[in-house]
Amino acid sequence: MASFDQYSDKYQSIRMERRDGILQMTFHTDGDSLQWGSIPHQEVPEAFADIGSDRENLVVIMTGTGAAFTGPPGTPESTPKRTPQEWDKTYWEGKHLLSNLLDIEVPMISAINGPALRHSELPLLCDIVLAAEEASFQDSGHFINGLIPGDGMHIIYPMLLGLNRGRYFLLTGQTIEAREAKELGLVSEVLPRQDLLPRAWELAEQLTKQSPLVLRYTRVLLTQYIKRQMHDLLGYGLALEGLGSADSLLNRG
Repeated sequence: MASFDQYSDKYQSIRMERRDGILQMTFHTDGDSLQWGSIPHQEVPEAFADIGSDRENLVVIMTGTGAAFTGPPGTPESTPKRTPQEWDKTYWEGKHLLSNLLDIEVPMISAINGPALRHSELPLLCDIVLAAEEASFQDSGHFINGLIPGDGMHIIYPMLLGLNRGRYFLLTGQTIEAREAKELGLVSEVLPRQDLLPRAWELAEQLTKQSPLVLRYTRVLLTQYIKRQMHDLLGYGLALEGLGSADSLLNRG
């Protein structure tokens, strides 16, 4: 079991605070919007594991910093080209990124402060999804830049949007703005940015009126279907993504 003092200052890309059992995790890079890369790819799964093993956490709020939730947009140059041995680290971290998030056995609220251009599935896996008016969603890091979307994107977006809309989203690099995301069921509430975190805390405080066991077991129940899909499809997707990355390495130049 982890304690808050052990992990609250452990990660350079995540700022944490906790009050009355409500933990807020804020993604950032040097105090500004998170720039996805090797450091957060390694740190975020570990942070989810620490948070999930701390029984003092009753509700978790996930948010970002600055104008964007996650970035930067993917480019062909930033698309990984790795040998199978090099991909093994990505495979391991990619599996635990989502499985450790889903193993957090308390309700999670995401407060999406701006565009989520990289790993936009993370806030969508929360139980309550709030978005600022400036938020948007795109899978900029995969198919449109030459990488197979096998790291969970192939599960989450078809699940949430429906099979045809989800496949269209992944294959075309579609950007979904906050209001449309609400209409499509990705987001529960769209708010002015200044109201986003206060609303997340208001909902978290409302949830903590329930007993710890009701909170935990409800989260467990509501994530079982998603975890089953991850169990069946995530490792396979990451393996195929790795084959595509190795093929790009062999054929570059």
